[in-house]
Amino acid sequence: MKTFFRKILSIILIFAVGLCLGSCGFEGFGGHSSDITVIAIQPSGAFIPIFIAKEEGWIEDELDEAGIRVVWRSFESGPPMNDSLEAADSDIGFIGDVPTVTICAPGKGVEVVAIAAQAARSYAILVSENSPIQSAADLRGKRVATVFGSTSHNMVEKFLATAGLSINDVELVNISASDAASVFDSDSADAVAIWEPNVTRLVETKGARILGEGIDCGLKGTNAMVARKSFAQGNPDAMSTVISAYKRAADALAAGEVSDETMDAVADYLSIDRAQLEAIIPKFDYTVEITKEDMLALNDTIDFLNRNGIMKTTYDISQSADGSYYKGQ
Repeated sequence: MKTFFRKILSIILIFAVGLCLGSCGFEGFGGHSSDITVIAIQPSGAFIPIFIAKEEGWIEDELDEAGIRVVWRSFESGPPMNDSLEAADSDIGFIGDVPTVTICAPGKGVEVVAIAAQAARSYAILVSENSPIQSAADLRGKRVATVFGSTSHNMVEKFLATAGLSINDVELVNISASDAASVFDSDSADAVAIWEPNVTRLVETKGARILGEGIDCGLKGTNAMVARKSFAQGNPDAMSTVISAYKRAADALAAGEVSDETMDAVADYLSIDRAQLEAIIPKFDYTVEITKEDMLALNDTIDFLNRNGIMKTTYDISQSADGSYYKGQ
């Protein structure tokens, strides 16, 4: 019941904020007042703790006391979320490694404020159950669908490299995350590189078979919590509140202390059932602290982007990271 009323309240709040911003002449959320915090999320298993915190209302409960209203915005993947962050339509975002290093490049005004999860096993390349493709070597000359500029794109290159192949040895097909299922219906590609919960959903509903996972090819799958620097520096307490709520949720998840009501709501948001949700959770190591290993993994992603001409800026991600907002326990 608590979850139901919070959803109603969120709808009313979003409507009210939209009216306010519209009447003030703003477009979207860009330039919103300091008493509003916009948190961008996406339906990825890598960020289950933020969905738990959202359903429990932990962030709203604390920020309400400081006179700050929370608005949630949902995106299907990292690239469109990056556009929102760069336009100042969103303040905080939860994204994979490729979108992270793209949006945190010098001059973008966005920084890593916490690590959300390491998730090598949550990324996979899928083929149809009866496909003759049995290994990375068999992908030569084949069509591989993925979301360009996403972590799964990075995985394609790493997986091909295990067989001595490169991106140039396959035909890449750009899709949105929501298009992954249609690939198996239309045979528009021979393989799909995607992330959880899409992997589990496609295996169970489309008869897809896992050809390889990120852990098979050295993909770290470092997912991050990022924020606009001006927002984080101007609202350090709000930033700490969001990170602490994430850690609280991660700890509760690990201890099995999340209510059935909340877990059902998270499964619903991810468009999977409870059994599927329980199956994917072990694929993620939820955390918040920024480590040297995380920085090395993200710098490796920067190298990937530059090799493929997706990004033309070489930099050290540690220059765009600030872990001081997490106060620890």
